[in-house]
Amino acid sequence: MVLAEYSNEPVDVLKVIKMALIHDIVEIDAGDTFVYDQQALSDKAEREHAAADRLFRLLPDDQGQEFRRLWEEFESRESPEARFAAALDRFVPQLHNYYTSGGSWREHGITHDRVVAKNVTMKEGAARLWDWTIKLLDDAVRKGFLAKSS
Repeated sequence: MVLAEYSNEPVDVLKVIKMALIHDIVEIDAGDTFVYDQQALSDKAEREHAAADRLFRLLPDDQGQEFRRLWEEFESRESPEARFAAALDRFVPQLHNYYTSGGSWREHGITHDRVVAKNVTMKEGAARLWDWTIKLLDDAVRKGFLAKSS
């Protein structure tokens, strides 16, 4: 809600919140995948589709169908809300890593160029947040929280 003004386009904030929560519930059920783990990413889509199928079947039909549509919209980035929700989904881990002095970046030897390559899609939903993220990443390199590009 606080960051809605940074969306590239006007968004329905309640829809963004629903999408973000539904996306996270599916990820939790499927087993959240570390974004830089190429092997784990290989079957991520299948695991998440199976989780979505299972979870949404537990709900009354109307809710299950609505949540499925929202989840699919998020995954396809087909609306301003989906693009903004996806940008936020990428933004939060950058903050977390920065404010934990490198957190999983350091633990897994992640470099600046990998972070940029994996998260540049933030621009599609929130270009100003992406610009701020680049400054944060550059500062993380200066402080030794994030390794320079390889």
